[in-house]
Amino acid sequence: MSLLNLRRRPRPAVEMSERERRLIWRIAALLLDYPSAQMLAMVDELSGAVGELPRDIKPHLNGFLTHLRGTDPIALAQQYVETFDMRRRASLHLSYYAYGDTRKRGMALLRFKHAYRHGGVELGDEELPDHLPVLLEFAATVDPIGGERLLGEHVPVLELLRLSLSDSASPYAGILAAVTATLPPLTTADRRRIAELAAQGPPEEEVGLEPFSMDPTMFAASEGRR
Repeated sequence: MSLLNLRRRPRPAVEMSERERRLIWRIAALLLDYPSAQMLAMVDELSGAVGELPRDIKPHLNGFLTHLRGTDPIALAQQYVETFDMRRRASLHLSYYAYGDTRKRGMALLRFKHAYRHGGVELGDEELPDHLPVLLEFAATVDPIGGERLLGEHVPVLELLRLSLSDSASPYAGILAAVTATLPPLTTADRRRIAELAAQGPPEEEVGLEPFSMDPTMFAASEGRR
């Protein structure tokens, strides 16, 4: 009899293979990024990839791909900015919900950067490390264990973002639904945390983030980003 008790990885909310889960993370990373011409040119390729996913996941992502095909690129860009850059409760920066632009958030950002560095990734200063597309790309293509750990720690934030997008009838809500389906179901503690975050809102600004978020040792270019 073994004296070692191996910790089992939490099972996702929807039954899927490890390959399918990483594929969802990769597709979501691309679709949650700014709708550049390069990304829009990949719609047919992404549609083919979605066809390989579990039946319960396909509608979430196909709905957004349909939206991309039927919307003018300029309108898509405007919609992206209005959705994620102008609404405090729909930020794609995961640590913002708990810490806002405060000193504590700066320390949370360092945790993300340390995880990326542990996986061999040097992140440039074009994007903060808690940006959800960055984390999803890291989990999909570099370190699924480390990426999954960070995603799992932010399940309440991801669910709060999904709810916020759903309440505003945003087509982006389906992408968040696909992402949360790759993670364990919500626990009672998660639901309590969601209620707390929703009631409090992101804290007001206390200090600038530059001393904490811009690590001078990380100057690598961020591939494919605006």
